[in-house]
Amino acid sequence: MTTLAEYPKIAAGKVRELYAVGDEHLLLVTSDRISAFDFVLDTPIPDKGRVLTAMSVFWFDLLADVLPNHLVAYDDPRIPDEVRGRALLVRRLRMLPVEAVARGYLAGSGYSDYRRTGAVCGVALPDGLQEADRLPEPIFTPATKAEFGAHDENVDFEHVAAEIGRERAEQVREATLAIYRRGAEHAAERGILLADTKFEFGVDAAGRLVVADEVLTPDSSRYWPASEYRPGRAQPSFDKQYVRDWLTGPESGWDRASNTQPPPLPAKVVEATRDRYVEAYERITGRSLADWPG
Repeated sequence: MTTLAEYPKIAAGKVRELYAVGDEHLLLVTSDRISAFDFVLDTPIPDKGRVLTAMSVFWFDLLADVLPNHLVAYDDPRIPDEVRGRALLVRRLRMLPVEAVARGYLAGSGYSDYRRTGAVCGVALPDGLQEADRLPEPIFTPATKAEFGAHDENVDFEHVAAEIGRERAEQVREATLAIYRRGAEHAAERGILLADTKFEFGVDAAGRLVVADEVLTPDSSRYWPASEYRPGRAQPSFDKQYVRDWLTGPESGWDRASNTQPPPLPAKVVEATRDRYVEAYERITGRSLADWPG
Protein backbone atom coordinates (compact mmCIF):
# COMPACT_ATOMS: atom_id res chain seq x y z
CA MET A 1 0.00 0.00 0.00
CA THR A 2 1.35 3.41 -1.00
CA THR A 3 2.01 5.89 1.81
CA LEU A 4 2.62 9.63 1.65
CA ALA A 5 6.07 9.17 3.17
CA GLU A 6 7.19 7.41 -0.03
CA TYR A 7 6.92 10.62 -2.03
CA PRO A 8 9.43 13.48 -1.71
CA LYS A 9 7.77 16.72 -0.62
CA ILE A 10 8.81 19.45 -3.03
CA ALA A 11 6.71 22.42 -1.92
CA ALA A 12 4.28 23.54 0.78
CA GLY A 13 1.97 26.54 0.85
CA LYS A 14 -0.66 27.93 3.16
CA VAL A 15 -3.17 25.21 2.34
CA ARG A 16 -1.56 22.75 -0.10
CA GLU A 17 1.49 20.51 -0.29
CA LEU A 18 3.15 19.10 -3.39
CA TYR A 19 4.85 15.72 -3.64
CA ALA A 20 6.83 14.25 -6.53
CA VAL A 21 5.34 11.14 -8.14
CA GLY A 22 7.97 10.17 -10.66
CA ASP A 23 9.24 12.58 -13.31
CA GLU A 24 5.94 13.52 -14.92
CA HIS A 25 3.40 13.74 -12.09
CA LEU A 26 2.78 15.44 -8.77
CA LEU A 27 0.51 14.70 -5.83
CA LEU A 28 -1.39 17.86 -4.87
CA VAL A 29 -2.63 17.46 -1.28
CA THR A 30 -5.14 19.94 0.16
CA SER A 31 -5.27 20.32 3.93
CA ASP A 32 -8.07 21.58 6.18
CA ARG A 33 -5.96 24.63 7.03
CA ILE A 34 -7.45 28.05 6.44
CA SER A 35 -5.59 31.30 5.89
CA ALA A 36 -6.65 34.89 6.34
CA PHE A 37 -4.73 38.16 6.01
CA ASP A 38 -1.63 36.15 5.03
CA PHE A 39 -1.69 34.11 8.25
CA VAL A 40 -2.36 30.38 8.46
CA LEU A 41 -4.80 30.09 11.34
CA ASP A 42 -4.27 27.65 14.18
CA THR A 43 -7.77 26.20 13.79
CA PRO A 44 -8.55 23.90 10.82
CA ILE A 45 -11.96 23.71 9.14
CA PRO A 46 -13.18 20.06 9.00
CA ASP A 47 -13.78 18.74 5.46
CA LYS A 48 -12.38 21.88 3.84
CA GLY A 49 -9.73 19.89 2.00
CA ARG A 50 -12.33 17.49 0.65
CA VAL A 51 -14.60 20.35 -0.48
CA LEU A 52 -11.81 22.15 -2.36
CA THR A 53 -10.65 18.93 -4.01
CA ALA A 54 -14.12 17.74 -4.98
CA MET A 55 -15.11 21.15 -6.32
CA SER A 56 -11.94 21.45 -8.41
CA VAL A 57 -12.62 18.03 -9.94
CA PHE A 58 -16.18 19.09 -10.80
CA TRP A 59 -15.01 22.28 -12.48
CA PHE A 60 -12.05 20.68 -14.28
CA ASP A 61 -14.54 18.29 -15.89
CA LEU A 62 -17.09 20.99 -16.73
CA LEU A 63 -14.47 23.34 -18.20
CA ALA A 64 -12.49 20.75 -20.15
CA ASP A 65 -13.74 22.10 -23.49
CA VAL A 66 -12.61 25.63 -22.58
CA LEU A 67 -8.99 24.84 -21.65
CA PRO A 68 -6.88 21.76 -20.81
CA ASN A 69 -6.17 21.16 -17.11
CA HIS A 70 -3.53 19.33 -15.13
CA LEU A 71 -5.76 16.68 -13.54
CA VAL A 72 -4.77 13.05 -14.09
CA ALA A 73 -6.86 11.29 -11.42
CA TYR A 74 -8.54 11.75 -8.05
CA ASP A 75 -8.99 8.04 -7.32
CA ASP A 76 -5.82 6.19 -8.27
CA PRO A 77 -3.59 3.57 -6.57
CA ARG A 78 -0.79 6.14 -6.45
CA ILE A 79 -2.88 8.31 -4.11
CA PRO A 80 -2.29 7.13 -0.51
CA ASP A 81 -5.36 6.20 1.54
CA GLU A 82 -4.35 8.70 4.24
CA VAL A 83 -5.03 11.64 1.89
CA ARG A 84 -7.66 10.11 -0.39
CA GLY A 85 -10.49 12.53 -1.04
CA ARG A 86 -8.28 15.59 -0.63
CA ALA A 87 -5.47 14.78 -3.04
CA LEU A 88 -5.14 14.90 -6.81
CA LEU A 89 -2.64 13.25 -9.12
CA VAL A 90 -1.67 15.98 -11.59
CA ARG A 91 0.72 16.60 -14.46
CA ARG A 92 3.91 18.55 -13.96
CA LEU A 93 3.86 21.92 -15.69
CA ARG A 94 6.03 25.00 -16.02
CA MET A 95 3.99 27.37 -13.88
CA LEU A 96 3.53 31.00 -14.88
CA PRO A 97 4.45 33.64 -12.26
CA VAL A 98 1.08 35.41 -12.23
CA GLU A 99 -2.24 35.22 -10.40
CA ALA A 100 -4.84 35.44 -13.16
CA VAL A 101 -7.87 37.22 -11.67
CA ALA A 102 -11.26 37.81 -13.28
CA ARG A 103 -13.81 40.19 -11.76
CA GLY A 104 -17.46 40.49 -12.66
CA TYR A 105 -18.36 42.56 -9.59
CA LEU A 106 -16.55 45.27 -7.66
CA ALA A 107 -15.34 43.87 -4.34
CA GLY A 108 -12.26 43.34 -2.16
CA SER A 109 -9.01 44.90 -3.31
CA GLY A 110 -10.64 45.77 -6.63
CA TYR A 111 -13.12 48.02 -4.87
CA SER A 112 -10.30 49.59 -2.82
CA ASP A 113 -8.31 50.30 -6.00
CA TYR A 114 -11.36 51.75 -7.72
CA ARG A 115 -12.11 54.14 -4.85
CA ARG A 116 -8.53 55.37 -4.97
CA THR A 117 -7.94 55.58 -8.74
CA GLY A 118 -11.20 54.97 -10.62
CA ALA A 119 -9.61 51.87 -12.17
CA VAL A 120 -8.64 48.31 -11.29
CA CYS A 121 -5.26 47.06 -12.52
CA GLY A 122 -5.20 49.77 -15.17
CA VAL A 123 -8.74 49.00 -16.40
CA ALA A 124 -10.75 52.25 -16.20
CA LEU A 125 -14.29 51.83 -14.87
CA PRO A 126 -17.37 54.11 -14.97
CA ASP A 127 -17.74 56.76 -12.28
CA GLY A 128 -20.11 56.29 -9.36
CA LEU A 129 -19.87 52.55 -8.85
CA GLN A 130 -20.72 51.19 -5.40
CA GLU A 131 -19.28 48.26 -3.52
CA ALA A 132 -20.46 44.96 -5.04
CA ASP A 133 -21.84 46.60 -8.18
CA ARG A 134 -21.88 44.38 -11.24
CA LEU A 135 -19.32 45.56 -13.80
CA PRO A 136 -20.36 46.40 -17.38
CA GLU A 137 -18.37 43.32 -18.43
CA PRO A 138 -15.91 40.99 -16.69
CA ILE A 139 -12.35 42.34 -16.48
CA PHE A 140 -8.90 40.76 -16.21
CA THR A 141 -7.10 42.11 -13.13
CA PRO A 142 -3.88 40.15 -12.56
CA ALA A 143 -1.69 40.09 -9.48
CA THR A 144 1.84 39.07 -8.64
CA LYS A 145 2.28 35.63 -7.14
CA ALA A 146 3.72 36.50 -3.74
CA GLU A 147 5.98 34.35 -1.62
CA PHE A 148 4.51 32.75 1.51
CA GLY A 149 3.75 35.45 4.09
CA ALA A 150 3.77 38.29 1.59
CA HIS A 151 0.88 40.08 -0.11
CA ASP A 152 -0.12 39.52 -3.73
CA GLU A 153 0.06 42.87 -5.49
CA ASN A 154 -2.42 43.98 -8.15
CA VAL A 155 -0.67 44.80 -11.42
CA ASP A 156 -1.75 45.85 -14.91
CA PHE A 157 -1.70 43.85 -18.12
CA GLU A 158 1.56 45.42 -19.28
CA HIS A 159 3.31 44.07 -16.18
CA VAL A 160 2.14 40.55 -17.08
CA ALA A 161 3.23 41.00 -20.71
CA ALA A 162 6.70 42.02 -19.53
CA GLU A 163 6.87 38.94 -17.27
CA ILE A 164 5.69 36.21 -19.63
CA GLY A 165 5.58 37.79 -23.10
CA ARG A 166 2.71 39.60 -24.78
CA GLU A 167 1.36 36.64 -26.74
CA ARG A 168 1.23 34.40 -23.67
CA ALA A 169 -0.23 37.23 -21.57
CA GLU A 170 -3.03 37.73 -24.09
CA GLN A 171 -3.66 33.99 -24.03
CA VAL A 172 -3.87 34.03 -20.22
CA ARG A 173 -6.26 37.01 -20.27
CA GLU A 174 -8.53 35.35 -22.82
CA ALA A 175 -8.54 32.02 -20.94
CA THR A 176 -9.19 33.70 -17.59
CA LEU A 177 -12.23 35.57 -18.86
CA ALA A 178 -13.56 32.54 -20.77
CA ILE A 179 -13.38 30.32 -17.68
CA TYR A 180 -14.91 33.02 -15.51
CA ARG A 181 -17.85 33.50 -17.89
CA ARG A 182 -18.55 29.76 -18.05
CA GLY A 183 -18.27 29.43 -14.28
CA ALA A 184 -20.47 32.46 -13.62
CA GLU A 185 -23.11 31.15 -16.01
CA HIS A 186 -23.26 27.77 -14.28
CA ALA A 187 -23.24 29.28 -10.78
CA ALA A 188 -26.08 31.64 -11.72
CA GLU A 189 -28.18 28.65 -12.75
CA ARG A 190 -27.69 27.42 -9.17
CA GLY A 191 -28.70 30.72 -7.57
CA ILE A 192 -25.14 31.84 -6.84
CA LEU A 193 -23.19 34.87 -8.11
CA LEU A 194 -19.52 34.38 -8.92
CA ALA A 195 -18.18 37.82 -8.03
CA ASP A 196 -14.53 37.18 -8.83
CA THR A 197 -12.00 34.38 -8.95
CA LYS A 198 -8.32 33.70 -9.51
CA PHE A 199 -6.54 31.00 -11.48
CA GLU A 200 -3.04 29.67 -11.89
CA PHE A 201 -1.79 28.56 -15.26
CA GLY A 202 1.10 26.46 -16.44
CA VAL A 203 2.59 25.42 -19.76
CA ASP A 204 2.95 21.75 -20.73
CA ALA A 205 5.72 20.09 -22.72
CA ALA A 206 3.91 20.89 -25.97
CA GLY A 207 3.74 24.59 -25.08
CA ARG A 208 -0.02 24.58 -24.41
CA LEU A 209 -1.57 26.77 -21.73
CA VAL A 210 -3.05 24.61 -18.96
CA VAL A 211 -5.15 25.60 -15.96
CA ALA A 212 -3.69 24.17 -12.74
CA ASP A 213 -3.84 24.18 -8.94
CA GLU A 214 -7.49 24.66 -7.85
CA VAL A 215 -10.31 26.14 -9.88
CA LEU A 216 -13.44 28.05 -8.81
CA THR A 217 -13.35 26.91 -5.19
CA PRO A 218 -14.51 28.98 -2.19
CA ASP A 219 -10.83 29.62 -1.40
CA SER A 220 -10.09 31.18 -4.78
CA SER A 221 -13.48 32.74 -5.53
CA ARG A 222 -16.10 35.05 -4.06
CA TYR A 223 -19.47 33.31 -4.16
CA TRP A 224 -22.59 35.24 -3.15
CA PRO A 225 -26.16 33.96 -2.77
CA ALA A 226 -28.10 35.65 -5.57
CA SER A 227 -31.25 35.92 -3.46
CA GLU A 228 -29.46 38.19 -0.95
CA TYR A 229 -27.54 40.35 -3.41
CA ARG A 230 -27.79 44.05 -2.62
CA PRO A 231 -25.23 46.44 -4.17
CA GLY A 232 -23.72 49.13 -1.97
CA ARG A 233 -22.65 46.84 0.88
CA ALA A 234 -20.55 43.80 1.67
CA GLN A 235 -22.39 40.67 0.57
CA PRO A 236 -23.17 37.46 2.45
CA SER A 237 -20.81 34.86 1.02
CA PHE A 238 -19.93 31.18 0.75
CA ASP A 239 -16.20 31.78 1.08
CA LYS A 240 -13.86 32.50 4.00
CA GLN A 241 -15.08 36.08 4.32
CA TYR A 242 -16.99 34.89 7.39
CA VAL A 243 -13.65 34.11 9.06
CA ARG A 244 -12.16 37.46 8.01
CA ASP A 245 -15.18 39.28 9.41
CA TRP A 246 -14.89 37.50 12.77
CA LEU A 247 -11.16 38.20 13.00
CA THR A 248 -11.63 41.92 12.36
CA GLY A 249 -14.69 42.19 14.61
CA PRO A 250 -14.68 43.06 18.31
CA GLU A 251 -15.21 39.50 19.54
CA SER A 252 -11.83 38.22 18.36
CA GLY A 253 -9.79 40.86 20.22
CA TRP A 254 -7.26 40.76 17.39
CA ASP A 255 -5.70 43.84 15.84
CA ARG A 256 -4.88 43.25 12.19
CA ALA A 257 -2.25 46.00 12.29
CA SER A 258 -0.39 44.21 15.10
CA ASN A 259 1.13 41.67 12.70
CA THR A 260 0.65 38.98 15.36
CA GLN A 261 -0.83 35.52 14.87
CA PRO A 262 -4.65 35.66 14.92
CA PRO A 263 -6.41 33.86 17.78
CA PRO A 264 -7.93 30.37 17.44
CA LEU A 265 -11.40 30.31 15.92
CA PRO A 266 -14.30 29.49 18.27
CA ALA A 267 -16.36 26.38 17.55
CA LYS A 268 -19.32 28.37 16.23
CA VAL A 269 -17.14 30.10 13.61
CA VAL A 270 -15.56 26.79 12.59
CA GLU A 271 -18.98 25.15 12.19
CA ALA A 272 -20.48 28.08 10.30
CA THR A 273 -17.46 28.25 7.96
CA ARG A 274 -17.61 24.52 7.25
CA ASP A 275 -21.32 24.81 6.52
CA ARG A 276 -20.67 27.57 3.99
CA TYR A 277 -18.00 25.55 2.17
CA VAL A 278 -20.17 22.43 2.03
CA GLU A 279 -23.24 24.39 0.89
CA ALA A 280 -21.24 26.04 -1.89
CA TYR A 281 -20.08 22.64 -3.13
CA GLU A 282 -23.46 20.98 -2.94
CA ARG A 283 -25.42 23.85 -4.52
CA ILE A 284 -22.99 24.36 -7.38
CA THR A 285 -22.40 20.70 -8.21
CA GLY A 286 -25.80 19.24 -7.31
CA ARG A 287 -23.90 16.50 -5.48
CA SER A 288 -23.60 15.49 -1.83
CA LEU A 289 -20.22 15.77 -0.14
CA ALA A 290 -21.07 12.51 1.63
CA ASP A 291 -20.62 10.73 -1.73
CA TRP A 292 -17.11 12.06 -2.24
CA PRO A 293 -14.19 9.69 -1.38
CA GLY A 294 -12.31 10.05 1.88
